[in-house]
Amino acid sequence: QVQLVEAGGGLVQAGGSLNLSCVFSGRAFIHYARGWFRQTPGKEREFVAAINWSGAGTHDADNVRGRFTISSDNAKYTTYLLMNSLKPEDTAVYYCNANEDTMRTIPLGLGSWGQGTQVTVSS
Repeated sequence: QVQLVEAGGGLVQAGGSLNLSCVFSGRAFIHYARGWFRQTPGKEREFVAAINWSGAGTHDADNVRGRFTISSDNAKYTTYLLMNSLKPEDTAVYYCNANEDTMRTIPLGLGSWGQGTQVTVSS
């Protein structure tokens, strides 16, 4: 069973940066594509970014491209989401996701989830 634990959320002013982390355990890390989603109250969970099992390929949502970067430290079983130029509309609970399929299936929201970490961007 896969376990995912997110950290790094918090309160930041608009224009600031945060670096979220997601530690993976329970299965062979290299078999899993990973990704980040976010959710605000009353809305569906929204895909943000994905990374393939090796960390060499990534895929971003249009509304974060150029501001957010997903990366992976496979030696630490950790996936990161570096968020720059944050906007108030980026405020959400951010969730880590992992599945055994390809990176392109991450936006489908299959597989395992972490508990989420709150990001709040003040104007």
